[in-house]
Formats: sequence, C-alpha cells, structure tokens
Amino acid sequence: MMFPQGVKIACLLCVVLVQTLTCVAQPVTQIAAGAYHSLFLKGDGSLWAIGDNGAGELGDGTYNSTDLPERIVASNVTAIAAGGYHTLFLKSDGSLWAMGNNQYGQLGNGTYATNSPYFGTNLPEQIVASNVTAIAAGGFYSLFLKSDGSLWAMGVNRKGELGDGTYNSTNLPEQIVASNVTAIAAGSDHSLFLKQNGSLWAMGYNYSGQLGDGNNFNTNQPEQIVASNVTAIAAGGNHSMFVESDGSLWAMGDNNYGELGDGTYAINFPSYGTNLPEQIMASNVVAIAGGGWHSMFVKSDGSLWAMGWNLDGQLGDGTYNMTNFPEQIVAGNVAAIAAGSEFSLFAKTDGSLWAMGYNNYGQLGKGIPDLYTNRPVQILAAYNLISGQLLGETNVQLSFVGIAGTNYALDRSASLAPAKWIPQMTNPAGSFGAMIFTNTPDATTNNFWRIRSVP
Repeated sequence: MMFPQGVKIACLLCVVLVQTLTCVAQPVTQIAAGAYHSLFLKGDGSLWAIGDNGAGELGDGTYNSTDLPERIVASNVTAIAAGGYHTLFLKSDGSLWAMGNNQYGQLGNGTYATNSPYFGTNLPEQIVASNVTAIAAGGFYSLFLKSDGSLWAMGVNRKGELGDGTYNSTNLPEQIVASNVTAIAAGSDHSLFLKQNGSLWAMGYNYSGQLGDGNNFNTNQPEQIVASNVTAIAAGGNHSMFVESDGSLWAMGDNNYGELGDGTYAINFPSYGTNLPEQIMASNVVAIAGGGWHSMFVKSDGSLWAMGWNLDGQLGDGTYNMTNFPEQIVAGNVAAIAAGSEFSLFAKTDGSLWAMGYNNYGQLGKGIPDLYTNRPVQILAAYNLISGQLLGETNVQLSFVGIAGTNYALDRSASLAPAKWIPQMTNPAGSFGAMIFTNTPDATTNNFWRIRSVP
C-alpha cells in the first residue's frame, strides 16, 4: 500500500501506511523488578508485565505466570513499583493503583486477602484517587508520597518498616511523615526516605545494619542517618545504598555475598554486615538498585556495574561467581536499572530492554523455559512511536515519542529490497521525548522513511 505520491513509512519492526498513521512500537522508559516478576512502561504510558503471577501481581485477571510481556494498562501510567508479590502503579491523574498479594494489607484497600492459595487480587484496583507522586513496594508492604511531601505506608509492620511507632500491620494507608519527603525506597523489611534538605532517614529491620545507624536493633520510627547531601537511595533485601551530591556511592547492611562492593565478605556473625555507611565509589554514580543479595549502579558515562551474589547469573558477567568488588557489565548507554530477588533488568538509551539472572517464572521475558542466563539478553528491541501524514502535495511529517535528550535521525530509502537508507537530518528529542520531522519526498519514486536513535 502507498501514500498518495508514493510515500511509505517504515517503523522498525512494523509498517503502517495510511493517510495519518501510527505505529504502536514504543521505547521502554521505566522498569521495576519484584521477587519474581518484572514490570516496564513504554513511551505511550502503557504498563507491561512478565513473570510470576501466583498472587495476581501481573494484574491480567488470571493467576497464570507468563514468560512473554503482556500489556496490562493501555495508557496514562507514569510510575511503577514491584514488591515481593505485589505491584503498584500511578496514573497521570495522580491516582494510585495496586494488584497482587494482599495477605498483610500491602495493597491498602482496607482488606486482608484470605483466598488461599493466591492471597491477592489479579486486577488493578484504585487505592488513592489523586495527588500521589511517588511509590515504593517492599517485601510485603508499600510506601507512597503525596504532592504535599507527606509519606504514607501500609502492609506488614513486624519489623517496624512502616515507621508508625508500632509493630502492627495495617490494610489502609496511614500518614508517617507530614511533609518535606522527596524520595522513598523499600527493601524486604526496611524503609529509606529523603527529605528536601538532602537528609537520609530509615526505619525497620536492622539485623545486618541496613539502617546504617551504628547498631543492629530494629526501629519502628524514622531516624536520621545522614544529615545532608543525599540525592538517591535504594533498598535491597537486607542492605541499603545511597548517592551523595558529589556522585559518591555509599552502602551499609548485609555483605555476606559481597553486595556492598567494598572488597570484603562480612563474617561478623550473626549480623553479616556493616552498620555504618561506607564509601564504595568516590564519584560519577548516577543511578543505583538493590536486589535480594546483589547491587547495581550506573556511572555518568552510562556504564553498568554490579556486585554481590551471582549463583543465578544476575550480575550478567558471564559467570556464576559472586564478587565483592564492582565489575563493569555494560560499557555504556544504560539509562535505567532494576534489581529483583535473583535477577536484573536494564534499559538502554535507545529504549531497548535487557535482562539476566534467574528465570524460573519467566520474569526475564525470553519466551523460553530456561532457568538462568549469565549474560544480558535483549527482551525488547529499540522502539519509537512513529506517525506520519502528508502535508499539502509534497511534504511528509513524522512525529514520535522517544527518549528525552536522545538524538534521532530521519532516513529515506527509495526501496526496501534491499534498503539503502540515506540520512536526511538529525535532531535531539525534547524534555518529553517528542519530536517532529518534516521533509519533502520525491513524489516520482517510492520513498520509504524511518526514524532511528543515534548513539
């Protein structure tokens, strides 16, 4: 099929040719990893899920696990969080939604699930109608922030992870801090948050020193750990990480498998960790993620680094050997990372999705029933939203949503058998990833068009 004047538009893996056309392929923009399930967002705001679904955490209306990505919500999702066996997401109207395990009230819907063996709900349900700005999902509890900077929590509280001054679980959101909270992170049984002044606060389980307060006692109220200059936080199984404004990486907690990356393995039984923050990298760290027993971070050059437990290949270094020192896994172009219980995800700047590690429930999204992979495998290729329409008699306009700040090129080919792509122009995507290319095709030939990311 042709446009009038013979103009065609090719969109990577799909071709859609109409007067006004849309190709639904999209870049991956956010990722999240739970105990054994994976979530990702595409540029059109759609939510996708793969892996374990025994408690309904995928939200597809079943309790069947899947090893291929399936779309759960078509649009308007802005943030995602994967807990042990439950899922949270936000929509563009600020509403909070949840699905999955609710045995301890972690969905915050006012009930405790008793439908053994599932103990959960398998469809998204709205928990808060508006004004939610950030979410975090722990082992069996949840945290969220509102637009006024208040911190809220629900779910299990046996170790004080909710920070409400009790050890009682709750199935409704309760306010923990009234204002000034800017970021949150949830581990297996401990919580971290940042305030506007850059101070780091923690509460919950502290057996391995993961709170970083200099002791190994649990606390059910927030306590200040670092007074200022903290810019990013991550909570793993029983360890914590944070980044300071100078790009330095700090860690504390369990180090039995080298997950802190300080060059040692903790042997101080019974805690197996360090209870004070220690510097791991001096500078250039821009993103962090804590898994069950492993850690990942990204440097300012886009390189991906990992350390810790690797029995299932979750470090992606081609071995099954754990390491107590950071090793480079990918040399560049990594844009986002997520660490699950025994697997890892990352997205590249071209919008592609990659995974490595344990695959027992299909959480790597490979579509094949293998259990492990110790090298990154590509799950989704680089995608862009491309649409086009003829302008007047001779112009063609292509618009798409890509990765903000990434350079994209417009190419033209007279044929696809074989294609000989000729670059037309290159532009950077704006702050929301949106761009429009306008070009004048040769109406006497069959012109094919594509948009590609430029490394």
